[in-house]
Amino acid sequence: MKLRALAAVALMVPCMVRAQPLPPLTATPFLAPTTQPPIGQPATPPQAIAPPAPRPVQPGWVPQGRAELQVLDKVNAQNALLSVKVGQEAHYGSLNIQVQACSNRPPDQPQDSAAYLTITDSRSDAAGFHGWMLAKNPSVSMLQNPIYDVRVVGCKT
Repeated sequence: MKLRALAAVALMVPCMVRAQPLPPLTATPFLAPTTQPPIGQPATPPQAIAPPAPRPVQPGWVPQGRAELQVLDKVNAQNALLSVKVGQEAHYGSLNIQVQACSNRPPDQPQDSAAYLTITDSRSDAAGFHGWMLAKNPSVSMLQNPIYDVRVVGCKT
């Protein structure tokens, strides 16, 4: 009975436990498993894995000699296909289109063409254009003109 009484008293009295500080957390890195050779056999050095041989670098674009351009007159709903040699210029309406370079992507890449054009308009209020135009993505770089629209169709030799 005395034991029961002591247990009951122990439950009624709140326990005073002092909090102990926890040891700091440390990270242990994972190590690669090591394989030991069977007893009596010499250890063989690990084989080095050679990286794959690099592929030869392909040129980004292949220069061509002629640009194929499509010009649209928005007012009269007429379009024309112009073939202009690199270094020369063509005229369509009030536009003067000068082709300074034309290139295609290499055959091992997605097909696309780009031409470096300088376009001026003889009308004084119209803006011109100077830069690269892409055949597959004409909206990236385009002529901002209220009357004409110029697009690169492709590049030929």
